[in-house]
Amino acid sequence: MSDIASLLQASLQPASRKQAEQQLRALASQQGFLAHLLSLILNVSYDRSTRLAGGIYLKNVAKLRWEEDDAPIPEQDKTTLRSQLVPAMIALSDPADKTIRAQIAEAVALIAELDFPLKWSDLIDQLVLSLSTTDYSINVGVLQTAHSIFNQWRAQVRSDELFTEINFVLSRFMKPFLDLFNHTATLLLSSPTPSNIAIITQAQIILVDIFYDFTCQDLPPGIEDAHDAFFAPQTGLFQRFMSWHPAELQVDPDETQPSLPAQLKTKIFEIGELYIKLFPDQLSRSPAVEGFVQSVWELIGSNKLPGVADDALVSQSLRFISTAIRSGYYKLLFSSRDTIASLVQGVVIPNVGLRDHEMEQFEDEPLEFIRLDLAFGGSASEVATRRQAAADVLQALVSSGYQAEATEIVGSWITSGLQEYNSNPAQNWKAKDSAIYLLTAVATEASTTQHGVTSTNALVDVVKFFSEHVYQDLQASDGSVHAILHVDAIRFLLTFRNQLTREQLLSVLPLLVRHLNSDNYVTYTYAAITIDRILFIKKGTQLLFSQADIHDIAADLLNALLSKIEAAGPPEKVAENDHLMKCAMRIIVTARQTLTPVYQQILQRLVNVLGIIAKNPSNPNFDQYIFESISALLRFVVSGTPSTLPTFEQALFGPFTYILQQDIDQYIPYVFQILAQMLEAHTTGVPTEYRSLLPFLLTPTCWQQKGSIPGLVKLLKAFLARDAAEMLNTGQIRSVLAVIQQRLIPSKINDGWGFELLQGVVQYVPPAQLKEYFKPLIMTLLTRMQTSKTDKYVYLFSHFLLFSMAIDVDGLGPDYVISALEEIQPQLWSQILGNFIIPQVPKMPHKDRKIAAVGLIRMLTQSLIMLTPPSAQSWPQAFVAVIKLFSEPQYLSKSKDEEQSTGLTEIDFEEQTAGYQAAYSRLAAAEGAPVDPVAYVRDPRDFLGQALAKADPRVKGLLAAGDRAVVQPFVQALAASGYAIQ
Repeated sequence: MSDIASLLQASLQPASRKQAEQQLRALASQQGFLAHLLSLILNVSYDRSTRLAGGIYLKNVAKLRWEEDDAPIPEQDKTTLRSQLVPAMIALSDPADKTIRAQIAEAVALIAELDFPLKWSDLIDQLVLSLSTTDYSINVGVLQTAHSIFNQWRAQVRSDELFTEINFVLSRFMKPFLDLFNHTATLLLSSPTPSNIAIITQAQIILVDIFYDFTCQDLPPGIEDAHDAFFAPQTGLFQRFMSWHPAELQVDPDETQPSLPAQLKTKIFEIGELYIKLFPDQLSRSPAVEGFVQSVWELIGSNKLPGVADDALVSQSLRFISTAIRSGYYKLLFSSRDTIASLVQGVVIPNVGLRDHEMEQFEDEPLEFIRLDLAFGGSASEVATRRQAAADVLQALVSSGYQAEATEIVGSWITSGLQEYNSNPAQNWKAKDSAIYLLTAVATEASTTQHGVTSTNALVDVVKFFSEHVYQDLQASDGSVHAILHVDAIRFLLTFRNQLTREQLLSVLPLLVRHLNSDNYVTYTYAAITIDRILFIKKGTQLLFSQADIHDIAADLLNALLSKIEAAGPPEKVAENDHLMKCAMRIIVTARQTLTPVYQQILQRLVNVLGIIAKNPSNPNFDQYIFESISALLRFVVSGTPSTLPTFEQALFGPFTYILQQDIDQYIPYVFQILAQMLEAHTTGVPTEYRSLLPFLLTPTCWQQKGSIPGLVKLLKAFLARDAAEMLNTGQIRSVLAVIQQRLIPSKINDGWGFELLQGVVQYVPPAQLKEYFKPLIMTLLTRMQTSKTDKYVYLFSHFLLFSMAIDVDGLGPDYVISALEEIQPQLWSQILGNFIIPQVPKMPHKDRKIAAVGLIRMLTQSLIMLTPPSAQSWPQAFVAVIKLFSEPQYLSKSKDEEQSTGLTEIDFEEQTAGYQAAYSRLAAAEGAPVDPVAYVRDPRDFLGQALAKADPRVKGLLAAGDRAVVQPFVQALAASGYAIQ
């Protein structure tokens, strides 16, 4: 344990990070580790960077390992840590320890999410006892911890379990919370101003956050009873804070971070917005909304808060207005034309124009400019900037019954802006930018980030405006108009792509290709984003554009994109712009086999880029897209021209070997998937290069990273399908079974992958050779069923037994499976069939129903054990289960869309995680078309009829023992179809 500090320090250095993390992981499962780690974090004699690294490690233990099956944390350690975390939070009251305290607070929240309240019932009592009426440094720590726990309620779905937890908290925390809220507000709103006003205000901000937490699901009685104390006009605490501007907390006009009073007002407007959505009747008890609206005018009307520091306050104020308009409860407040005109002139127009700091961002931080700008056109909850919030007010007016008035009023501003631009285009380009922004806002009735505008204002002709005012900028060469107008034109196309016809979109694609070659970062990036989104447009389930549409320009597109990526320089800059890589991926997925003539150049460039970014993986989105690009190129080129496979292998084996040798864990899951994809492309045999990899794949270290397991399973199944005989000769089947039995099946996280690999074993290992292993395998499955059964496991277990009986493998009949269970314990099969398999059949998802039906049919008609007591007693019940499957025949065949699907049109990457996760990153292109393991059965109903017609005579007697109301009509229907049962 004395090594913890030096290991934490070593984990901060790139050269020693990997080894230090492995040693820390080995220590973490030892008794007492967590207590030692927390003690180190609190020990001020250590360097602060070491203590912070300890805090981060503790948080990650809570996040990734608290309930881990492999190397579990001792329960005693968990109990000890839970008792020490809140006192540790209080001990970290030094402002210099703020970042360390934040890590501990997050650890508390993560553990509470899993253990509270059942295993940590005294957590709230610990927090309440720690609150102080005088020491606000302690209060801030306690309140931050409480908020980190309660904040999770905001995103949760209503359930009895959730409300049990909320009520548990409210019963202990509500009164101390209200008392502290009132006490803190009184200190701030009274004279003289307290000397520690800053820390008290921080506490007040968190108290308002907790107020939101407490009301995000329902209105607690304690807060409902105190409604007027918070919301009453003039006297309510929220209204009083709106006009609270203490001189001691004002910030410099050039400051970019919001002042504490601005943060407080922003949070109060968030509560106002929440109440309009959830509790409008509560607000109608007093003119609270009118008071809030008046505060908006007083705070931000006529551009009273121009500074960057107030952006969040202005945006949230405008969102409050938008929400009030959309609610429909306040029509009297917003319905007059004069009010709408004042709203547009007073709060919309002043906030729509580009400001100086945004222009600086456009030049100096283009990716941040794009990130913020892309939220425009998304849902109202995603607005991030002033101009987006101002535009959202217009969209609220247009979609809430004020369309004619808003369109007319805004139309005059748009006309004025265009006239100003035309009078001096070089000087007045900002006027046109604002006009286009206003038009986009007033033309939009409904939109999503993924699909752009889905419904437009009928009073605005979007295509006409595009033709008359926007298309000219899309056509303009670099330097002839301001770069912002290029971006505006491309963004207009992106936003209204669904309003343009297929032919119109095809006609502008060459212009977007030209903009990919622009020298301006934002321009070429927006061009890439727009091309990607245009190529992803669907009509129904089918993509609008096919390979024929981009056949002539695909190579030029990829060349332009890859040139921009390659020119970026160091690894982190190359991987920085994932929009470019995503567009390249989309082109490869769309162009498909048409890239075959140039695939070698594309492949080599992708491999070169991979080699650069592998030196310092920094952007998980970019990584996903480049591996998806490689996988898609491989899939489409090799499927059309199988002779190209060795070229792919030659290009990829080198970098993949490097990734595995250097243990670049972010990339390893992708490598396994693409290796499996290439091996699957070999229809017979396994090349030496793959076979030499197999011993490594079966080592325990390979299976430690959770994210690698799905790819490894896919790869091992590919080996089994092609090389099971050799794997038997070398004893590697035993190693595969060891992985299944020791690592996968015992794990609640990975048991599904264990069964997936097990299916590969029974499908490809000859039953005669499998016999010696099959009974121990079943014992392992039963042991897990007995020790830690879950609903998911019962399904997986039942599905595996049915799968094993359904597949057409010589020597692997139903009695092969049943006899293994009977050898373990007589009559065990009857118990498993009645208690697990039959109850699971109706719950089988669509994709598994055919396997279930075929497995049951073979069991009923081919098993001799099932025809003799005591197993025969379960026969009628199992037959009824099959009949009920046939009562929903649509679930036994694939839909037309499923038949046509390639797997690539279903997946999009709009929501990627912000950082690397241990979770599996699936490559859609590597999936391939799903294979039906019972393809030999075309129609399960015919299969049943044929099987019954040839079945043992004893079957007829067993049929008679079934539920006559269910069995008789079904048997008659079979007879009418020509399947007479003798």
